[in-house]
Amino acid sequence: MNKDLLMDFSIDKATSTVFIKREFDASIKNVWAAWTESDLLDLWWAPKPWQSKTKSMDFKAGGKRLYAMHGPEGEEHWALAEFKSITPTTNFKFLDAFCDSNGKINKDFPRSEWDVHFSESHERTMVNISIKHQSMADLEKIIALGFKEGFTMALGNLDQYIEAQEKLRSELRTDNKPRVCNYLNFPGNTEEAFLFYRSVFKTEFGGDGIHRFGSLPADADHPPIDESVKNMVLLVELPITANHIIMGTDAPKEKGFTVITGNNMHISIEPETRAEADRIFNSLSAGGNVTMPLQDMFWGAYFGSFTDKYNINWMVNHVTKK
Repeated sequence: MNKDLLMDFSIDKATSTVFIKREFDASIKNVWAAWTESDLLDLWWAPKPWQSKTKSMDFKAGGKRLYAMHGPEGEEHWALAEFKSITPTTNFKFLDAFCDSNGKINKDFPRSEWDVHFSESHERTMVNISIKHQSMADLEKIIALGFKEGFTMALGNLDQYIEAQEKLRSELRTDNKPRVCNYLNFPGNTEEAFLFYRSVFKTEFGGDGIHRFGSLPADADHPPIDESVKNMVLLVELPITANHIIMGTDAPKEKGFTVITGNNMHISIEPETRAEADRIFNSLSAGGNVTMPLQDMFWGAYFGSFTDKYNINWMVNHVTKK
C-alpha cells in the first residue's frame, strides 16, 4: 500500500457499526468499476492466498451477488450480497450474508448493512464504508472471524490492481485515437515471428517493446504464472506498411489454448469512445458467437471479442485516455 493513502478503521459501539475510510490513487470511475463489476471484484476481494469467485451478479437495486471465497486447501465459503440502492459512481448499499452455493442464507451467522460511498479529489478517490450490525455481539462475532485483517488485505489487493492497471495503460498506449489492427495468436513463437516481421518491414516495436507474461503483476490474475510461460510474449505491436499495426501474443497450451488456422487472427477495432465500442460490438456480433462480452479489463481498456455470423474473428478494444 502507498503509505500516503489514507486508511482508517474504527468501531462505534453505540451503533454497532464499523467505519472504514480508504483512499485510492485512481479516478472514481476506475474505483467504482473495481467495486461493482464481478470480474474486477474477483481480482481483489479475497485476502491472499484466498480467491473470490462470483457465481452470479446482477448489480441493480433488488439484484444480488452470489460468490465464494476459495482457500488454498480447497476450502469454500459462500456469501450473498443483496443490493438495496445504487447511485452510479457515488454510492451503493447492500445487505450481506453467509449462505450456501445456491444462495440459501445461513442464519447461524449475523447479517450486516453496508453503505459504500465514493468521492473524488485531485485524481484520488475516497471510499467511505459503514457496516452496521444488529448488535454489538454480532459485530464482535465478525471481528473474531478476522474481518478487519482480511478486509484490510483485500483493500491492499485493490491498490495493487490499480497500480497494475495504470502501469500497463501507460506502457501500452497513451491516447485513445481510433485505429484498426490485426491481432495474431501464436502457440509460443510470437517473438520469433515478430523479429522476422520487424526485419522485413524495418520498423520498431511500439511502446516499451515486448511485454512478457513474467512481467504481469501478480495481482492481475490469481493463478501463478507457470515457469514455462513466464518468458512468452504477453503483447507486442509493430507498425508495418502504411503504418498499419500488427499485434501479437502467445496462446500456449499451458494456458489452455489451442492455436489453429482460423482462430489465430482477429481484426482488432479500437474506437474513440465507449459508446462507439458498444455500437460496433453489438452490431457486428449480431447472429455470431460472443467469446468475451465487453467489459473493463485490468490493462485499462473496455474490451470484448466475438466471431461474427460469417466466422470472422473480431476484437473491440476501447482504450480509456488516462
